[in-house]
Formats: sequence, structure tokens, C-alpha cells
Amino acid sequence: MSKRQAETPLEELDGRSPLLKKHRTGNDTTTRALPFHEYTIGHRESQASSISTPSSANSEILAKAHEKVKYDEDDESAISTTRRQMAPEEGYDDLYLDTINRSVLDFDFEKLCSVTLSNINVYACLTCGKYFQGRGPKSFAYFHALEEDHHPYINMETKRVYILPEGYEVKSKSLDDIKYVVDPKYTKMEMQTLDMKREPVWDLMGRKYTPGFVGMNNIKANDYFNVVCHALAHVTPLRNFFMLEDLSAKPQLAQRFSILIRKIWNPRAFKSHVSPHELLQEIALRSSKRYTLTAQSDPVDFLSWFLNHLHLALGGLKTKPWTSIVQRVFQGQLKVESQAITARAAPGDRLRFEDADVQTQLSHYLILTLDLPATPLFQDDQDKNIIPQVPLTTILNKYDGVSAQERLNTRVRYRLIHPLPPYLLFHVKRFSVNKFVHERNPTIVTFNPRSLNMTPYVEPNPAIHPSMEPILYDLIANITHEAVRTRDDSVEGEQERKVWRVQLLDRALDEWIEVQDLFVENARAETLFTKESYVQVWERRRLPNRARDKGSGRA
Repeated sequence: MSKRQAETPLEELDGRSPLLKKHRTGNDTTTRALPFHEYTIGHRESQASSISTPSSANSEILAKAHEKVKYDEDDESAISTTRRQMAPEEGYDDLYLDTINRSVLDFDFEKLCSVTLSNINVYACLTCGKYFQGRGPKSFAYFHALEEDHHPYINMETKRVYILPEGYEVKSKSLDDIKYVVDPKYTKMEMQTLDMKREPVWDLMGRKYTPGFVGMNNIKANDYFNVVCHALAHVTPLRNFFMLEDLSAKPQLAQRFSILIRKIWNPRAFKSHVSPHELLQEIALRSSKRYTLTAQSDPVDFLSWFLNHLHLALGGLKTKPWTSIVQRVFQGQLKVESQAITARAAPGDRLRFEDADVQTQLSHYLILTLDLPATPLFQDDQDKNIIPQVPLTTILNKYDGVSAQERLNTRVRYRLIHPLPPYLLFHVKRFSVNKFVHERNPTIVTFNPRSLNMTPYVEPNPAIHPSMEPILYDLIANITHEAVRTRDDSVEGEQERKVWRVQLLDRALDEWIEVQDLFVENARAETLFTKESYVQVWERRRLPNRARDKGSGRA
């Protein structure tokens, strides 16, 4: 590009330094500062032409011009096309708020900038729902506001709403519903009414839903995760802890699980379902891609991993039991007696314990495994496969302290130690894997969802409980498995796909609700056992005050 010609040739200056360029407005002459690059070029030309040192007045003018140009370059507001404001203009407090589209807002996904994939200082556009980093004059949210004419943005950490590109904050009561959906907060009074009779609520699409019994999005193959989170969200002490406690100083695993539970119980949600994407991304990172949203896993394996890592995230210790809310809710003690099988045993007494050589040890548990009897090898008279049934109390005899089992060359028997934890987790072992085949046991476990007596399986401690009353438990969650045949173009022809569901007790209405991903429907208590139970959550029934006083000797 050619250089702009000077107003006065250098030959006519007579050794004087060139002055700043001027523009005239009427009779007034105003001095205009040269841009920094023009001033540098002129200064170099003056040196090249061996011009003498400028006068003191001109030097002061040049110094002031240089400082002004440098200040303009450092100031971001000077290069921005729109003036930044600290507050809205008088009378325009609600400007651009009518452009907010609540139907497209979905704050369940991970808070990452849609351009840089950064999770630092993320803002959500309240018009289209996209995430952007920052709100300064050079940020992606700023350019998005100029290009798409989208103005309201909310900071995902501070929950403050700003108008871009002007940059001022909006303080309006009409935005409280959006801030509540981003991060729901509850009081102790609200927590006490969660399990009481509730009024029906509707989302923005006019769909009726019940808080706590909402659908959960199955992104690809994370149904194993959905059923576990639903079951844990109905364990009252665990739910109340994660909904009331401030976990901002805890690791991300505890924070994101807390947000998910609060959104499941949100009575003012924009949609009648939630998405576990944010928590799943954190779990995939912590488990080194062992549990992801693209590959189906076993709910029991995930439940065991999740409870242990949640215990550590809350500050629990590995060596000391009952150091977090997780272990105080689920952990109990188990007495294990083992004896080596020797050749001295008679042929019919292989499972009989002898007093000698018995080793006893105590261990802690979070999940109790229940073994099913072997499936029959033959068919019935009508050439149909027999689906056997077994009562839950029968397979619980594993923990009566009398029935023994063989483990390789060792006889083992188990006994639960009193007191039992407030909640019991049962795992009905249906799958067995060896080098050749993966087998499933379809045996149906029959049970009554109320009044499960655990007294026959508990060894009382006279020092703690001299006269032990019946220990009753009620079922609150039941994770079921269903095998679905799918067509396959491979050589095998058909393959078996696993479908996981969870049945939850609604304490307010004393009804059962079955949830499978986004499908929520009622279930009958009489038919709960007709499906293949895989994981069960039992809640210990609280005895009346009079019965507790009698058992403790205070009656």
C-alpha cells in the first residue's frame, strides 16, 4: 500500500520537526493524534533525513500523543464496537428479557464452551441454550451476541444474568425460575414434605409429572446407571444429605451427584425428565472409561464402585468404618466361619462343621449377595421350559449361621451381626461367567414387599440389645432384569439384550411406580416379584416409641 503524502514537504521545514496533522472545523483548528504506526514511520523518516532535534514544545506534544495512542491500544473498550455499561438505561430494566426461550434451555449437560470445550467461566445463552466461555469484548459469548442477536446470558457458577454486548447485569424477579432450574435449593421444611401428599405439577409442555419419579434420558446404553441413581435417590438419609449439605468444597463426583438428585426432586422443572450426562462424564473420567454412556455395564458392579468412591469423595476413610453418610446408611458387620475340608469327613457329612479347626473373622459389607439354586436341566410334560420359583427367605438362609457352603476346599457359613444397618442392599446373583459361556439364571424370587423379618439371620449382642425385638424391613426399590431377543445379521441369528428397570415406592400415595429410561408408569405391589429381581433396597421399619422403650429396658 502506498504511503500517504505529508501536508508539508520535508525540504520546506528548514530543519524543523514535522508537526501533528490537523483538521479544520470552521475557524477552529484541532490537533489529531497520529496512529501509533504512522507516528513510528514518520519518526523513522525524520531520523533517516537527518532532521534536527525538535523544539521543546513539539516534544511535549509528541510525548502526549504517544501516551494517548498507547493507552488506546491497551483499553479494550476503545476497540469494541459497543459501549460497555455497568447498569441498564433508566426505564429499560427488562430489555431483551422477552427473547428468553425457556423451552430450549437444558442445563443437565456438562458445562463446556461449545467452541473451546473449556469448563472455566462458562455462560449459557438464554435464547438458544448454547454454552460459551467468558463475556468480555473478545469472548465467544460477545461475538455470539453480535452475530446472532442473542443478548441474555447466565453465568453457570454464580447464577448471575448479563446482557451482552452491553455487559450489564440484570436483576429481575422474573429470572428466579431459571436460576432455580440451574441449581435447585431446598430448605429443611421442604425436605420434610417430600414424602407427604403432594400437589400435581406440570412442566412447560403441559405434561404432568411427580417429583422424584421422573424419567431419565438413556443417551445410548446408560440404563444400568439410571436405575442405580433412581434407587439411591429414594434412600431418605442419603437423599436428604445430598439435597441440603453444601458440597462446594468436595470433589466433582459428590457435587454432580448432589445436583442430579436435586433435579430429580425438582417441583419446578422445565421438563419432566432429567439427563445424567454431567455425572456420567465425571464417572467415566474417574473410572478410566470403565463405566461410560456408550457401553452397558452391570448395575451391581457399578453400584459397588460408586458407593466406595462416593464414600471417599465425602471424606470417608478406607480403614475406619462408618466415617461417611454412605457407610452409616448401608454398612454392616458379618461373621464368617471357615473350616478346611479334610479326608476325615464321612461321605455324607461333607457340609457338617466340626468344633475343631474353625476360623472366625468379622468383615464389613455394603451389599449382601444371595445365591439362586441351579436351574433345572429338563423340561416339563408339555415340553416347555420350567421357570422355577424360590422364596426370598429361602435364599436368605445363607446368613443364618447354620447352613454351610463349599468354596473350593473350604466350608463357609455366615451370620449377620446386630445391629443391622438402616438400609439393606440385596444382590440376587443371576449371572455366571466362565471361559466358555455366559449363563443367566431365570429363577423368580418371590417376596412380600412389606415386613421382611431379619431376626433369624442376626446374631444378637447382649451388651447392646438384651431382648431383641423383630427386625422388620420394607422394600423401597427393586431393580429388575429382562432379557430381550434382538435380530442380528451375524451367524448366530439372534442375540440377547439386557433391559434394566427400577420399581420405586411412592410413600406419599403408598403406590409403586416403574421407571425405564423415559417411561414412567404405575405398578402393582402384588406383581412385583413376577420379574427377575436383581438388586433390592430394604428400609428398616421404625418401631413405635413404646416398643423401643420396652426393648431397651426403659419401659
